[in-house]
Amino acid sequence: MKSRLAASIALSALVVVGTAGCAAITPQATTIEYSASDGANVPKSGPIEVRNAFLVVDEKGDLGNLVAGLVNTTSDAQTIHISIGDGPDQSVRVPGGKVVSLGGDDADPLRFEGLDAKAGTTVKVYFQSGDAEGITYAIPVLDGTLPYYSHLVPTAAPAPVPTSGSVAPAVEPTPTPSETPVG
Repeated sequence: MKSRLAASIALSALVVVGTAGCAAITPQATTIEYSASDGANVPKSGPIEVRNAFLVVDEKGDLGNLVAGLVNTTSDAQTIHISIGDGPDQSVRVPGGKVVSLGGDDADPLRFEGLDAKAGTTVKVYFQSGDAEGITYAIPVLDGTLPYYSHLVPTAAPAPVPTSGSVAPAVEPTPTPSETPVG
């Protein structure tokens, strides 16, 4: 009787260990971090976190609008510097403890010119904030094919309009003929 009880306990222990062992060595999908959107979350490098970043390009792929959320995790205002390829850095100031949206519905576009980026690829973008070294990260490239991104496609910048402080070209008045003779 004791041997049957011991065998039952041993068998039960083997079943418990066998079924629990699978869970111990199998990766759990819910513990893997990923970007659950079309953009990419850039790994933290500095006080400003970059969330859901993607680039919307025009049909030629040479003009892009960077769309992203910038989260300042400090109480002080911080500046983030962003560059693509050999192009110039663009800087964005983010108030302390605030979120700034780039290039979206309620935000001014952050344009990058001279790109060679096609929809469906990625482009390497350099992000640097605070005293951190910065990080280069592959950001997805999209276009206006999908209706909800069509309004984010950048257009050529408008020509500058002269301001009141600038000098406008002189315009000569054109004489108009009169019906009554002058005399």
